[in-house]
Amino acid sequence: MKAVIQAGGKGTRLRPYTMILPKPLMPVGAKPVLEILLKWLRRNGTHEAYITTGYLGHLIRSVCGDGRQWGLRIHYTEETEPLGTIGPLGLLRDELDESFLVINGDVLTDLNLTAFAALHRRGGCALTIAAARRTTRMDFGIIEDVDGKVAGFREKPNVTNLVSMGIYCMNPDVLDHVPNGVPFGFDDLVLRLLDRGLPVGTFLHGGLWLDVGRVEDFQRAQELSWDESAPAFDEMSSDAFSPRQDRGAVRVALPALA
Repeated sequence: MKAVIQAGGKGTRLRPYTMILPKPLMPVGAKPVLEILLKWLRRNGTHEAYITTGYLGHLIRSVCGDGRQWGLRIHYTEETEPLGTIGPLGLLRDELDESFLVINGDVLTDLNLTAFAALHRRGGCALTIAAARRTTRMDFGIIEDVDGKVAGFREKPNVTNLVSMGIYCMNPDVLDHVPNGVPFGFDDLVLRLLDRGLPVGTFLHGGLWLDVGRVEDFQRAQELSWDESAPAFDEMSSDAFSPRQDRGAVRVALPALA
């Protein structure tokens, strides 16, 4: 399965560091995030990747080259104007002729791509979103209101939501809903598909996921010790392909994450 890595953003959440380096080249240990991501893709069986570039894209090309050092074939697109998170896919319409992956260039995860792709194919959805549960502590007291009267009150509660991991599996006909040459975000795409009655699925991942575009996750990523010679995931029983979630554990030395 081909993979598209989105690497054109300006990385504003990591400034001032991303004034010099594009976010996908920010170091985790001694290696750029993008190198770790590409090696993960290769271990999961991907042989061909497209990297969408924009901001400081020439640095990404210089580091990654044609991908042969990792056993990959890497191609590039370049945005002359920002096209959002999904708009750059319009530049690849002729290349993406079967189901493909789209991955944010700032993601580190042990997601089992085989199970993810298998669920997408079985589920009959135009788009499947890899998802994780995240708990957020609210900074405010939450009022439950009924007809202008307080029916309940929770002081700064923890709220758990299902969130997108920035990893998607798409059918090529999804590209019919992406306009040419204008900014178009992932939220725009999901809302357009739902508005037109096209199914969008989820794949719940219970393992490691870090968005290193967030300062907190970037700092946590520095604590990980990756064994890149290991397979991407353990041999898994058929239960791992349950539509509920991916429970496979990677063979990497990872400290417990709070």
